[in-house]
Amino acid sequence: MKQITLGRTGITVPQNGFGALPIQRISKEDAVSLLRKAYEGGMRFFDTARAYSDSEEKLGVAFAGMRDKVFISSKTMAETKEKFRSDLETSLEKLQTDYIDIYQLHCAARCYGEGDELYEALKEAKKQGKIRHIGITAHKIGVAEDIVKSGLYETLQFPFSYLASERDIRLVRDCAAAGMGFIAMKGLSGGLLTDSEACMAFMSEYEALPIWGVQRESELAEWLSFFTKEVRMTDEIRAVIEKDRAELLGEFCRGCGYCMPCTVDIVINQCARMSQMIRRAPSQNWLTEHWQNEMMKIENCIECGICKTRCPYELDIPNLLKKNLKDYKEILAGKPV
Repeated sequence: MKQITLGRTGITVPQNGFGALPIQRISKEDAVSLLRKAYEGGMRFFDTARAYSDSEEKLGVAFAGMRDKVFISSKTMAETKEKFRSDLETSLEKLQTDYIDIYQLHCAARCYGEGDELYEALKEAKKQGKIRHIGITAHKIGVAEDIVKSGLYETLQFPFSYLASERDIRLVRDCAAAGMGFIAMKGLSGGLLTDSEACMAFMSEYEALPIWGVQRESELAEWLSFFTKEVRMTDEIRAVIEKDRAELLGEFCRGCGYCMPCTVDIVINQCARMSQMIRRAPSQNWLTEHWQNEMMKIENCIECGICKTRCPYELDIPNLLKKNLKDYKEILAGKPV
């Protein structure tokens, strides 16, 4: 397993991190068991956030008494220094620790710099020893590029998978040149990518630390298997990647859910990518009466545009929903998938 050093932080871990967003959906007992199995299997980097409901609490229980054996990153969506301080204290309490290895501004709308109260709060927390390294996450490439150019942050977390554009790849290389650690989120592009070996082989070619979202033992087993078998890019894997890129590149929803909630109760983060999901998972899973009812809610869209203002990828969501509904109706009418 390739080791990754996150820039000037000096943090060196296997290139195989644990994304703890999904564990908020399972019981504490199951989550703790999953996290401990991840550690036993070789994972050392665990990413969570204040916004992930009880995810931090579950990490705190799992790693109580062994804090020095893992690296933990967390995040705040605070917009004021007061909320920042409150979130940080809550995270420390829930994680059962007196420090967080990397503390990140979550889904930043811009690069916060010297003089901005959030950046000053980060520096203050680092000086106090409550955080060891200053990080930030972004979804918009322009914002991410500004962050790298600023030289103010030690790590950047950004979506990165084998559907990446040349601009995305250049961002990863610019991070390395700037001495910044790059943490890759959405390595499966919101569940659209299903070949874990291809995903891992792609990551191995870059100075990037992927954090795979894990909820089930079967998922964890796939990622842990790469600690005992070599993963490298091959012609066969390149063919898989090129096929997926041909099918998926363009305007597509990553399923992040930042657009929600919808004013007319459309499950946007699933319905806006139904055309891809129905072709990449057993079709019947998406043709149930439940999902037919959910998809038909698209007909109630009033095009208020609120979802568009929230989408970090600036997608034309109302139009994307309509395209997916048209395709879905054609599939129900008998069009092959």
